[in-house]
Order: sequence, then structure tokens, then C-alpha cells
Amino acid sequence: MNLWADFLSNDGRIIDKWKHYFPAYERHFARYVNRPLTFLEIGCGEGGSLQMWKRYFGPHARLIGIDVRPQCAAFEEDQIAIRIGDQADPVFLDQLIEEFGTPDIVLDDGSHIMQHVVATFGFLFHRTAPDGVYMVEDLHTAYWEQFGGGLQRPGTFIELCKTLVDEMNADWTRGALPPTEFTRSTLSMHFYDSLVAFERGRTTRKTGFRIGRET
Repeated sequence: MNLWADFLSNDGRIIDKWKHYFPAYERHFARYVNRPLTFLEIGCGEGGSLQMWKRYFGPHARLIGIDVRPQCAAFEEDQIAIRIGDQADPVFLDQLIEEFGTPDIVLDDGSHIMQHVVATFGFLFHRTAPDGVYMVEDLHTAYWEQFGGGLQRPGTFIELCKTLVDEMNADWTRGALPPTEFTRSTLSMHFYDSLVAFERGRTTRKTGFRIGRET
């Protein structure tokens, strides 16, 4: 059963997801199925998504949900840990890393407030596994004023991503933009409707080849 089919047949706690996210989930998360995994979901909703991820990733997955609402502690069960705290609080996030270690996947489905999303990314991205995935969803809020958003408004996560595209390609800017740790540790950025996925990893020396026999 794939993730979409599992979602449609859910009879556990409520899951609230946009259907067009599911192909992106499968594309970026499939390699972790039935393997040891530390998965951090920011925002617990009504508890159903953590149960869905538990079914999807299998018996070796350790799932951590964080939320500011104390009642979310009731969502704990085998393989699922809940911690109560603010996603934008670096002290809280540092305590999570100290307790659970480096996450392989971070999925930000939290407040969707731009200031929070940017702060969380700034702290957690470089603390995600060197070959891990960092995904931010519900980024339609980057265009909504009540979440600190707006079209081309400075400070939104979408605007940050636009600068990160240049930063990822800094090696080719001929000195106009110095390479950074993001440049060196990011393999790819994938943009979807309302969702961005970052795949971490380091390349070997960037070398172009021209191979073959001239005719």
C-alpha cells in the first residue's frame, strides 16, 4: 500500500494534508522505508500524521513530534515521542538534538508563520543528517499577510529560498557570491505547489568531462 492509499483508508486520528503533497513525500522519503530513521515533524495537528508516518516508515523508525500545545503529549505511543515547545526557540531545538540526535528528515508543518519557519530552518537545516531531507509545507502562507507573508515580501520563506538558489550555485558566480556551508552541503532544492524540499549532501570536486570519439 502506498502512502496515498494509506491516507485514504485512515481510521485512526485525524490527518489533515493536501493531496498534491503525497507524490513529493514518496519521491523524497521512499529511501527511508523500513530503515533506521529519526523523523522530526514540527506541528502535531490532531496526531494522525505521526501515526501515518509510523505505518509508512516501518518498525525501525523513531518519530518525534513537537508542538506548543500541551495536549499533544497524549499522542505519544510506541515509536512516537512528543515534546512540547516553540519551534522557533533555539534552546528547545538544541535540547531536542541533544536528546534524540541528528534527524534524518525534518518536516515543518508547524505554525506556518514566516518568522517561525525561517528561524527553525536557520537552526535545524545544518543539524539535519548530512544526507538528509528538510521539507517545508503549506508555503501558500508565505503569500498571506496574517502569517507574515505577501507576494515578494522580504522575510518570507519563499523569498529566502530564492536567495538560496543563488547560494547553492555560488561556485559558478565567479566570485560575486562566496560559497557558504549551504553551498557545500546542499545537493538539490525541489519546488512544488506550497512545498519546498531540500536534499542535503556533498559533491566531489565539480569537474566537467567531454568523453567520446570525434567523428
